[in-house]
Amino acid sequence: MDAAVPLWLKLAYTLFVMVLVPVYWVKYKPANFLWFSDIALFSVGIALWTESRMMVSMVAVGVLALELFWNVDYLGSLMLRKPLFGLSDYMFDSTKSFFLRGLSLFHVVLPAIVIWLLLNWGYDTRAIYYQTLLIWIVLPIVYLFTDPKENINWVFGPGSKPQNKIPRVLYFWIMMVFFPLVVFLPSHFMLKWLFN
Repeated sequence: MDAAVPLWLKLAYTLFVMVLVPVYWVKYKPANFLWFSDIALFSVGIALWTESRMMVSMVAVGVLALELFWNVDYLGSLMLRKPLFGLSDYMFDSTKSFFLRGLSLFHVVLPAIVIWLLLNWGYDTRAIYYQTLLIWIVLPIVYLFTDPKENINWVFGPGSKPQNKIPRVLYFWIMMVFFPLVVFLPSHFMLKWLFN
């Protein structure tokens, strides 16, 4: 590990999370914290304080590609003044408060912090196994205990709405395999190449 995390970053990040959690708890309810990006938000906070290379690597292999894609969608929609892929449409919904939408800008900061930490600490290649185990715990919880209309982590369908073209349980098992094979595995090889 080359660089220690500066105290100001640890404190600023923690303060932000301490503001976000009660707001999201009231507005979106606790199930919202099961989104992969929210889990990543907490994981990076833990990594900043513990300086855990493994924790950062898990976030990187699990959500960095998805977060970067969210940023392309958000910044592209912002510049073109029209939706690109729909991932960040809620950021342009004027019925939502500016403050609430502002809190979602953690999607912009999170990948920057993760990449900076990877540059300093490197990528732990074991992270793909731990991240896979984590989502294999989270996805069944989401499937069994959340409202399908919320479609957290797209466990009920691609995009914002549940799908009804194939049996729900089959779609769930497809997602259990999809994330490790289609998101984590390519990310793992890319991270290994870039940061080791």
